[in-house]
Amino acid sequence: MSAPPVLPEDAQKSLALDLLLNAWDAALAQGVAPELLASTAVFAALTDMVDMHGADAVAAFCEDLPARVRAGEFTMCED
Repeated sequence: MSAPPVLPEDAQKSLALDLLLNAWDAALAQGVAPELLASTAVFAALTDMVDMHGADAVAAFCEDLPARVRAGEFTMCED
């Protein structure tokens, strides 16, 4: 069995988001509260990022999050 082809970065991001959203929906369907799912997802993401990039780099990344949230970067639907 051969390895899957390496996708361009934008295709990888799109696929990753689709897979995560499907897993998210499955967890909600099984009764996981959305706020617990969200905090667990953030914990998992930050843990992996610290493992890959180190605590200082992740802390610097997190410093920019308030402005990015306020700018709507993470808003997927209209209010």
